[in-house]
Amino acid sequence: MPWIDTHCHLDAPEFDADRAAVAARARAAGVAMQVLPAVMASNFDTVRELAHAHGLAYALGIHPLYVGQALESDLAVLAEALDRHRGDPRLVAVGEIGLDFFVPGLDPALQERFYIAQLKLARDAGLPVILHVRRSADALMKGLRRVEVAGGIAHAFNGSRVQADAFIDRGFALGFGGALTFDRALQIRRLAAELPASALVLETDAPDIPPQWLYLTAEQRAAGAHSRNEPAELPQIAKALAALRGQGLDEIAALTAGNARRVLPALDALMKS
Repeated sequence: MPWIDTHCHLDAPEFDADRAAVAARARAAGVAMQVLPAVMASNFDTVRELAHAHGLAYALGIHPLYVGQALESDLAVLAEALDRHRGDPRLVAVGEIGLDFFVPGLDPALQERFYIAQLKLARDAGLPVILHVRRSADALMKGLRRVEVAGGIAHAFNGSRVQADAFIDRGFALGFGGALTFDRALQIRRLAAELPASALVLETDAPDIPPQWLYLTAEQRAAGAHSRNEPAELPQIAKALAALRGQGLDEIAALTAGNARRVLPALDALMKS
């Protein structure tokens, strides 16, 4: 059973020197599919072109960390892109969109305006969404009650069990990645162990959220060391999930890939083709 990385920023500058090799390592590790979410209008074409070049999937959206740099007209750019590429089998979602109430200095009202507008575009396009969730689960859910969309993925989920169940009840899967490999990540590990199997998908968020074996301390980073996550790390991350749940690795591969294909229906059709 092939692995699916439901969240990888292969377009990030960290991969500029060896992007093709990164994609090749992922395939060699059994990662048959990656979903590449955009973060701003200026990289819509980039993620689409990378998806086509490497046989992957992509999503289009404006990330909450970038709405301060965005123009209101970028929402029209997104609407036009979703319409222009509506027949593209590699376009699987609207994302990465959402709310971030952790990073200081962000405008919550501006974030919410872009979030609601993008939910409406996803609804109108009939596409699921890939949500950025950072201390914002309740506010995101409020938006989903206001604008109903076709489910999707709550990326890098780290909320409560009650919040998790609210997303699951609305047809979402929850993304788990490198953070669950840390012993101190008690809430994430508890959720990964206890949530229904049908709620779980795997992701790397590469080049970010490195697993424990790639983590560098603040002192190491200050000394100039660099750590970069890759989609090829996904099977090793999955081993940690399998251990937490007491399940076999093949079973984890099958259930997480099946969940990804269910919540991102275009992904299922793409992998059958």
